[in-house]
Amino acid sequence: MNRRRSGVASLLATILRSGTDLVVPTICGGCDTPGSPWCPDCAATLADTPIRLEPRIELPVDAWALGRYRGPYRRSLVSVKEHDRRDLIAPLGRALARGVITLGHWGEIPDGHTLTLIPAPTRRSSARRRGGDPVASMSRVAAGRLGPRVRSLDLLVTSSWARDSVGLDARRRVGNLSGAIRLRYPWTDPGPATSGAVVLVDDILTTGATSAESVRVLAWHGVTVHAVLVVAGA
Repeated sequence: MNRRRSGVASLLATILRSGTDLVVPTICGGCDTPGSPWCPDCAATLADTPIRLEPRIELPVDAWALGRYRGPYRRSLVSVKEHDRRDLIAPLGRALARGVITLGHWGEIPDGHTLTLIPAPTRRSSARRRGGDPVASMSRVAAGRLGPRVRSLDLLVTSSWARDSVGLDARRRVGNLSGAIRLRYPWTDPGPATSGAVVLVDDILTTGATSAESVRVLAWHGVTVHAVLVVAGA
């Protein structure tokens, strides 16, 4: 009887999934191809070698992106941030992990016993609206992919009084974020975060204002960032 019930339940689940797919078709978050949430072509595109960025705001470390903010890079990030495609967090996190490995092979990230990924900050209100912080989630996926000596440290947050940076030019972004990025919790001893390599990760780098202020705040608290890696560079 239990086997029969199990078989019926499995059949009903299959039927339900099929029906849901008819109502809301599964499409690739990077190119809208139907049938898969993340198609092999988009996965291959994001697996390409990272590119060095030259943001308008000078950073004390090199900034890298998996690609330019167009095509599947743009579509996937818009899908995550604006259309709640949480199913894309894992493939984007895995792509970031591959980018970290490549930068390590190039010698852009120093060898160390540990590697700490620090997600760029977001406002708490934005994170609540999106059901969580997508950058922090991608960072955790990347850290899990890279092994036991790598961790993601969700350390930074943007104050609620900072404006949304969309539409602001480089100068206004700097002014908007000056003093707005802080540690998420009181922290007097950086500990393991300073004993190995540290990479700041983000979804998009436009002017470089967020990365610059994040690196500055971390340095003030004794954490040296060795590289910035983002999914896409504008």
